[in-house]
Amino acid sequence: MKHQSAFTPDLKAVYDSDLKVLDAAKHDWARTSVQERIKILNDIKESLMGASEDWVQSAGRAKGIPEGSSLLGEEWISGPYALMSCCNGLIDTLSKMEGKTFLDGLKKRNLPSGQTAIRVVPHSIWDQLLLSGVKADVWMQKGVNPSNLKENTATAYDIPTDQRVGKVALVLGAGNIAAITPLDAFQKLFLENQVVLLKMNPVNDYLTEHLEASLEPLIKHNALRVHRGDGPAGAYLTDHPLVEEIHITGARTTHDLIVWGTGEEGAKNKAAGTPKNKRHITSELGAVCPTIVVPGPWTAADLQFQAENIATMKLHNSGFNCVAVQSLILPKGWDKAEQLMRNVSSVMAKHTNRAAYYPGAEARQNAFLEHADSPEKVDRGEDVLPLYTTDMSKGDTEWLAQTEVFTPAMGVMHIDAADAESYLKEAITWANDTLYGTLGGNIIIHPATIRAMGRKRFEKIIADFRYGTIAINAWSGLAFLVTACPWGGYAGATLQDVQSGIGTVHNTFMLESVERTVIEAPFRPFPRNLLSGGMTLLPRPPWFVSNKQQHNIGRLLTRFQYRPSWFKIPRIFFHALLG
Repeated sequence: MKHQSAFTPDLKAVYDSDLKVLDAAKHDWARTSVQERIKILNDIKESLMGASEDWVQSAGRAKGIPEGSSLLGEEWISGPYALMSCCNGLIDTLSKMEGKTFLDGLKKRNLPSGQTAIRVVPHSIWDQLLLSGVKADVWMQKGVNPSNLKENTATAYDIPTDQRVGKVALVLGAGNIAAITPLDAFQKLFLENQVVLLKMNPVNDYLTEHLEASLEPLIKHNALRVHRGDGPAGAYLTDHPLVEEIHITGARTTHDLIVWGTGEEGAKNKAAGTPKNKRHITSELGAVCPTIVVPGPWTAADLQFQAENIATMKLHNSGFNCVAVQSLILPKGWDKAEQLMRNVSSVMAKHTNRAAYYPGAEARQNAFLEHADSPEKVDRGEDVLPLYTTDMSKGDTEWLAQTEVFTPAMGVMHIDAADAESYLKEAITWANDTLYGTLGGNIIIHPATIRAMGRKRFEKIIADFRYGTIAINAWSGLAFLVTACPWGGYAGATLQDVQSGIGTVHNTFMLESVERTVIEAPFRPFPRNLLSGGMTLLPRPPWFVSNKQQHNIGRLLTRFQYRPSWFKIPRIFFHALLG
């Protein structure tokens, strides 16, 4: 009864009953002590570790990943690993909540824009080893500085424990990446002191039992309930009198239906700025995400490695990511562009032979083809949906720029490149002014090109790139996996112009008034980076679709996050070097 999807009177009764339980427990949850929450998070780690193998295998079967495929590593890293890592981050923050001393160890610096940047990665010796060379800075909104940072961090914990007031939140889960839904719930539970009814997306509601097993400590405290449910079930819950706040990861059309209503009534409400649903709603809604390739002194090996990077940006999870690259921006006339694109096609053909499991993928691809001019096909294997690319300056250019396709398809835009700096500025302007959404933008740039510009000049230029995560020589999806980073659209969205959503999630340092995250990875992998003066130990990253050991590395990294130990490092490095 509890785990049916279709909205029936019986399921309605279960929802009503569980919402009453949550409503009765909301103030108790808000008033749980830091020590209790740390214990709950440690208990979650135990239950999660026990559930993780079955969780990953279920996801692999549901997504049509061939048995024994290295691509199963995606399910480890973007599932149990990310959730386990978040538990550790929250435990560390909560253990230093008194006086918010967890902020004292974070490096802070002034940006050319006058804003303050907080270095959240690397934070520990484990970061320096396992994410060697990866750096992540959180850019705070203007007005936040080191002297008032504590006033803009973890403010829910400023209220005396016995005076806290809880709320009931509805979290509408995503259907693609396994960790999204529990991490969204953690935002409400641990950063906002709210209890959660978590409604699974029908696409991945096979995870329901695995999440219930993993999050049993929260369920025992009546802080969480997990349910299946279809569209009508979601509509019922979004308007339930006991639901006080809502968080959705999904499409902006779904967001607008919830906020404004349907049809003509919804259009009138939106035009008038009068929401039908007046609850506080936060969201993550996807985008047409760009990757800007900056010309520079790339070698043949660089072209191959960055082709693997680009292929990952597009076809991780078979292309069903809200932050998948959909607009590849290339310098017009660059003599290396053709070879780069040949390499990208080759990587996709060799390493992404898997099912297009998400419902509607073929129909959305056909819509892309209808609006494209002379699309080019990249075959990815027998009985596998191919990938199509098209020139974004031709065909229905507005549709291509404004429609998130959520399928194996990608636009390519060529922009004049008199020099690297002017090209980067033009590409940023085009992306800002043309593409839908603000979730994640990527820039691939040779270190020598950054040095020629100057690091401060480079940061001043990318300050105009209006995305919630900017990834330098990495995919912005990396910031999703590194849960110290706040995750969400660029600050400033409104209900009427929601773009990629309102608010952030993850964010284990509990920073508020955040503008964006900037995450950077090495341009070259170890050991090749040593030849150019690099000092990092990161070989081919485990999130690359081309990593032949990612299934082993993902399992090992999850076990490491469960119980970190020096004795586990050599085995991780061994498989990393084989990848």
